[in-house]
Amino acid sequence: MARTLRFLSYAMGFACAAIGLLHLLAGNAIVPGATDAGPTVDSLNRFLGAVFAGYGLAWLWTARQRPIPPAPVRALAGLFLLGALGRILSLAVAGRPNWFQLVLLAIELALPPVYFALATADTRATARATQATQAGRAAAQDRDRPEHRGADRAARGAIE
Repeated sequence: MARTLRFLSYAMGFACAAIGLLHLLAGNAIVPGATDAGPTVDSLNRFLGAVFAGYGLAWLWTARQRPIPPAPVRALAGLFLLGALGRILSLAVAGRPNWFQLVLLAIELALPPVYFALATADTRATARATQATQAGRAAAQDRDRPEHRGADRAARGAIE
């Protein structure tokens, strides 16, 4: 699960950063149905492209942490879900958008629950690994104690 969280976090980060940069550079030309929307919408689209690129960078920063902290995963997934709710509001107020926007809406509704479910996977895996390491050290220290060394020798002598 921890590997899945890391993979999905990197994938989200690279995808959002690339999409954001594309919107920043291409403006309305990249948005289906918005090529003739005018300079105001173009300005807004480019601004939001930069914000979306930053959102992608936040995912990449989160994915690089060891372990991946659950709070930023939840916050970023929540923002993504909020974007989906914005699309639903637009659907109700302005009507049906281009089909591609509906595909994006499906992705934006499907991914946040996955991230919410996986948010603690890396911290749990790290905690388990730390506990196992500590248990192994404790067992090794216990074996090295003088009272145990004599018992080990006696047990070996009895077996031989």
